[in-house]
Amino acid sequence: MDWTVFIILLCATGAAAATGVLFQPGEWYISLKKPSFTPPNWAFPVVWTTLYILMALAGARAVAAGGPLLGQGMALWGLQIALNTLWTPVFFGAHRIRVGMLIISLMWVVIGATTVTLWQIDWIAGLMFLPYWAWVSVAAALNGSIWRNNPDRLRG
Repeated sequence: MDWTVFIILLCATGAAAATGVLFQPGEWYISLKKPSFTPPNWAFPVVWTTLYILMALAGARAVAAGGPLLGQGMALWGLQIALNTLWTPVFFGAHRIRVGMLIISLMWVVIGATTVTLWQIDWIAGLMFLPYWAWVSVAAALNGSIWRNNPDRLRG
């Protein structure tokens, strides 16, 4: 594995992580009606840090493995991290629950496509994306539940 590629991809995940620092949940999020399966607040930074490292490792493994699907795999990798970076300021910053649902739904599909493609390049890289896909499944269900349970809080 090329450690330079890993560091570059880790920096890309760092940009997504930075949105979590810039747009923290705050009072608005605390006041929302959330489902019983909402993870505790301490879990979010722990889980996301782990997932961002796994994403960077998966991408670096795929680059090292190469092959005819590498271009597609890395394009999907770039799209999923872009959507990941976008969701936090839309949901927590702009309080756009519906738009957040649209973004996270698209992100879920792209993560799935990325997982399948990476799996074809290097099965371990694909395996590294499965926890991310699972966590975003929970996050999407949480976003959807918040949308459903807070009709008075919808903007635009």
